[in-house]
Amino acid sequence: MRVFFNKETHLAFEKFKEIIDTKELIEGSKKHAEYLALQNQINPHFLYNTLEGIRSEALIEGIDSIANMTEALATFFRYTISNVDKLVNLEAEINNVKNYYKIQQFRFGDKLELNMEFEVKDYEEILQWKIPKLTLQPIFENAIFHGVERKIGKGILTLKVSATSQRLIVIISDNGVGMEEERVKKLNQKLRGATLEYMKEDGGEKGIALLNVNNRIKLIFGDEYGIYIYSKIGAGTDVEITLPFIKD
Repeated sequence: MRVFFNKETHLAFEKFKEIIDTKELIEGSKKHAEYLALQNQINPHFLYNTLEGIRSEALIEGIDSIANMTEALATFFRYTISNVDKLVNLEAEINNVKNYYKIQQFRFGDKLELNMEFEVKDYEEILQWKIPKLTLQPIFENAIFHGVERKIGKGILTLKVSATSQRLIVIISDNGVGMEEERVKKLNQKLRGATLEYMKEDGGEKGIALLNVNNRIKLIFGDEYGIYIYSKIGAGTDVEITLPFIKD
């Protein structure tokens, strides 16, 4: 016996399938987050106390470079470990990027440079707009290890913040080795919608990566927001992050 579906039944079936797929996506994201939390489980107080102990010993011995390094690490871990699932203001995310840059300078020295540009009318107000925690730093991490670290000469990282009447736009640029056109195309295809692909590749080995950040943005705000990549071999990479204006 054949069963025929009219247009309304077909649309209802497609809607139901979409709901099921979305539920599976959210559940999969939750399980992966729980896995990462267990994998990276650490006693924060033990970590902070250990780093503070190293810093104190370094100050006593007059080794300021080690003291500064451990202080930067303690600040970075304190921000990263606590309340990852919340929204924070843009200022907190930028401060975390500055601290991360300070840590990387111990490795790269003068080879690494960080610039910040704000093309906005009200600088102080923009800094208070909310974005998902750990949105910016993972992309800077990608820019360093997949872009500027592989090039000869000085690596320049740039954070550019601009805004429209309804959106916050953040562009993170590097002058690194860049990517092939086909690689950029494939990445942007994956970034079009919320996906669990980040569990299989970039994010799995390199921590909270570009696909993971994009996934969190889309699950929170919707598919019209997220990440888009522009890149050419030898010309560096631009990662554009589009977010809604949220103050509270």
